[in-house]
Amino acid sequence: MENLQQVTRDLTTLLSEFAQQTPLKKGQLFIVGCSTSEVKGKKIGTAGGLEIAEALYKPLSVFAKEYDLALAFQGCEHINRALTMERATAARYDLEEVAVIPVVTAGGSMSTYAYNQLDDPIVVEEAQGHAGVDIGQTLIGMHLKKVAVPVRTSIKQIGEAIVTVASTRPKRIGGERAVYTID
Repeated sequence: MENLQQVTRDLTTLLSEFAQQTPLKKGQLFIVGCSTSEVKGKKIGTAGGLEIAEALYKPLSVFAKEYDLALAFQGCEHINRALTMERATAARYDLEEVAVIPVVTAGGSMSTYAYNQLDDPIVVEEAQGHAGVDIGQTLIGMHLKKVAVPVRTSIKQIGEAIVTVASTRPKRIGGERAVYTID
C-alpha cells in the first residue's frame, strides 16, 4: 500500500477538485463511506486500520470546516451501514439516534475513528446527504438524496481503493412545459 501521506494528499486533491465542480452550501450533510481494508488493497472488512482512518479523517475534517459541512461516517454492514455524526447534526436534520457504538470489528475503522474524534458523537440509522465520498465501494448511495450526480476528479483511487464522489440535485418534475432554471 502507498504511504499514509500519499493517501492524505490524494484525498485532499479529490476533495479540492470536487469543491471546484460542486456548489456546496453551508450546513449540508456530507456522507463518508470508507473501507480502510480496500485502501490497503485487501477485501472489504478483512484488514481495517485505524492508522488509515486517521490519515483520511484529517483532510475530511479540514474540508468540512472550510465549507462548513456536517460529516456523517457510514459504518460497515455489521451495524447496517448506520452513520456516525455529531449530535447537533442529527438534531439539525431531525435524525433519530440508535443504540450502537462503532468498533473496528462492527462499524469499521473509519466510523470508529470518527466516533472517537467527534465532540458529541451519536449514531443514526439513516440520513439523506447532499454529497459524499465513497472510498472502497462501500455503497453510500443509500444515504444520499434521491438524485445522485457522480463528479469526476483526477483521483480514481485512494491507496488501492476505488473512489467515487457524488453530489445530489433536486428531482425534476413536470412535463414538457416545466422550467428548471431561472434565467
